[in-house]
Amino acid sequence: MKPSSGEPRRHLSTSPFKPPPPAPPAERFSVNDRVTHDRYGLGVVVGVEDEVAVVVDFGSRQERITTPFNKLYKL
Repeated sequence: MKPSSGEPRRHLSTSPFKPPPPAPPAERFSVNDRVTHDRYGLGVVVGVEDEVAVVVDFGSRQERITTPFNKLYKL
């Protein structure tokens, strides 16, 4: 048996089950947005890299966070 590759399975049109819901669009951040992160806390976006990553200043450190922004929320 093959291990799971992590890719979602293809939905067949003849399947009796509902198709999976579409993925929500990625959150868009801009410079000076106030954000919170589950690990680092409160911060301010200081840089945006073409919807691939954002650089956030958390006071004591700056972190580059890549998409998907699962733990980063706009305030």
